[in-house]
Amino acid sequence: MPTLVLIRHGQSAWNLENRFTGWWDVDLTEKGREEAWAAGELMKAKGVDFDLTFTSYQTRAIKTLNLALEAMGRLWLPTEKSWKLNERHYGGLTGLDKAETAALHGDDQVKIWRRSFDIPPPLPEAGSPWDLSADLRYAGIPIPQTESLKDTIARVLPYWEERIAPELRAGKRVLISAHGNSLRALVKHLSGISDEEITGLEIPTGQPIVYELADDLSALDRYYLSER
Repeated sequence: MPTLVLIRHGQSAWNLENRFTGWWDVDLTEKGREEAWAAGELMKAKGVDFDLTFTSYQTRAIKTLNLALEAMGRLWLPTEKSWKLNERHYGGLTGLDKAETAALHGDDQVKIWRRSFDIPPPLPEAGSPWDLSADLRYAGIPIPQTESLKDTIARVLPYWEERIAPELRAGKRVLISAHGNSLRALVKHLSGISDEEITGLEIPTGQPIVYELADDLSALDRYYLSER
């Protein structure tokens, strides 16, 4: 039976500051590092092990993965990184304080930008300080200017089918360290959650989610490891 574990990165600096983060690269807080280490200790204690791992190009997810693997004594496991597992791009909202944005644009509009399935945030203004075009990690990559959850799913699922699903079908045990919205994309796909319901799904930081999968990768069970 293929085993898949998903983990959202630990608390980041902009999680703590309540700012829209998206593709901008921010580090873990001390709490975030503790969450990542605790996740690794929990997986080790529960006897969960892996053959390979996947993560995004973003520091908070990479560090979460590395800290969890170190706690497990598994830093040597092979890891594949892909921008396609990056967080949703928040466009012109990137870097803004969520409460201040709501005060400026209204709660209803911000809720639409944050929680609608297919309406992306506004485009960034010219000269945005959060422009990633000079970031070497994205050289040659079509950096989005803004993304809805639907847009995020459209890049995550092909990567899942091309790179991750074949490993699971081959019997490999897989850990994915990624982000709230890129993981929503996978949970929606694996659990058959509707477009309307998936926008309300909250994925907490640093909490391993275990999927028990049938051979065809349909979900037999999904649960937080801390609850078993």
